[in-house]
Amino acid sequence: MKVEDFKLLKVIGTGTFGKVFLATHNGKAVALKSLKKTQLIELKQVDHVKQERDILKSLKHPFIVNLQDSFQNETHLYLVFEFVQGGEIFRLLRKERFFPNDVALFYITEIVLTLEFLHKKHIAYRDLKPENLLIANDGHVKITDFGFAKEIKDKTYTLCGTPEYLAPEIILSLGHNKGVDWWALGVLVFELLGGYPPFYDENPLEIYKKITVGVYVFPECIYPSARDLISKMIEPDMSKRLGCMANGAKDIKDHNWFKGVDWKVVESKQIPPPWVPEIEGKLDSSLFDDYPESGEEVYIPEDDEQELFKDF
Repeated sequence: MKVEDFKLLKVIGTGTFGKVFLATHNGKAVALKSLKKTQLIELKQVDHVKQERDILKSLKHPFIVNLQDSFQNETHLYLVFEFVQGGEIFRLLRKERFFPNDVALFYITEIVLTLEFLHKKHIAYRDLKPENLLIANDGHVKITDFGFAKEIKDKTYTLCGTPEYLAPEIILSLGHNKGVDWWALGVLVFELLGGYPPFYDENPLEIYKKITVGVYVFPECIYPSARDLISKMIEPDMSKRLGCMANGAKDIKDHNWFKGVDWKVVESKQIPPPWVPEIEGKLDSSLFDDYPESGEEVYIPEDDEQELFKDF
């Protein structure tokens, strides 16, 4: 497979290392993630990308975006994904400002099941946030961007993630495990229901300070049962954090906020979604933000650097 086999139609996402294009391959719509080798080398992200590829190849789950293929040329690595047309939950949240309780509950139940699935495989996702949650054509969640995902049997010490969503043990370099995902889920529940994350500041260092001190205030629109769930997930003491104790995800699923949820029905996607995107054809990308088609300088890594990518 080579990039010339694809017709690149539009940029639908950008990041530090490259772009995501809506493209067609043999007439079929795909999302093509293109990553610059020189930037991956410079920012020491080569292993992260290989991890992302290997983890996604090993996963099949209804709420995880499907990796179809991967390949490379002299200048870039490419990951080929299914094209998920409903856009980001972040975009929908920005439009609505915050979600009613039942709408947030719908999305969070699907995310709980996905994190439980990953954790059973000893994989910590480590980048939960509204920007990484896509809405599929049928209205259900698809988690994307596994660049920070890692198999963790015990502890790891890498600083990674988005400032507002980082657990205190990451910030304090205490070593962390899959429990950071349950912390991030608590932050996500707060943001979906309140319209902003619990720990927010223009300055990342101030965000870190608020997280480690544990300072946050609930907006009035968040139900008491949701407040209780959030406060038990954004619990600095890992031994007391919901999801991190002996019963794992079961403690979260048994919480009062999820009262009446039939988890088997959630997993089989039988609960009607609160919003189903209106899609006009297989190439409709109107639910993604527009990005400028900037010209970019591309460099070919030296031969010894190309060796870093030999097993991609």
